[in-house]
Amino acid sequence: MTDTNAIAADANLSRANLTGANLRHVDLRGANLIGANLRGADLWRADLRDADLRDAHLIGADLRLANLRLANLRSADLTGANLRSAILRSAGLDGADLYCADLTGANLRDADLYCANLTGANLTGANLRGANLSRADLTGANLTGANLTGADLRDADLTGAILT
Repeated sequence: MTDTNAIAADANLSRANLTGANLRHVDLRGANLIGANLRGADLWRADLRDADLRDAHLIGADLRLANLRLANLRSADLTGANLRSAILRSAGLDGADLYCADLTGANLRDADLYCANLTGANLTGANLRGANLSRADLTGANLTGANLTGADLRDADLTGAILT
């Protein structure tokens, strides 16, 4: 992060309309983004550690290499979002919609994905070690090379999932 990047740490942006916003490299640590509209936003390498993104709309957002460690994404809509190599360690994604999201190489270690919709998601090479995937919908998901060591998959739907 260079000092030319915006800092909005701990900012209250709840229900803000940030559709298509350029938030590359922005420091949003601990920010309140509850219900915010971030559809199509560019959050490449953004720092969203401890941010509250409950019920946020991140449809088609670019979150490549973003740091979402300990972020609360409960019931967030991440349909088609690009989360390649994102850090989601210990993030709360329970009930999140990750339909067709790209999570290639993402770090989801110890993440809570209880009842999450991961239908058609690409989790190739993702680290899901210790993740809670109970009752998650992984229908048609690509888990090629994913690390599922210690993951909880009780009552998960893996119909058509690729587990090579």
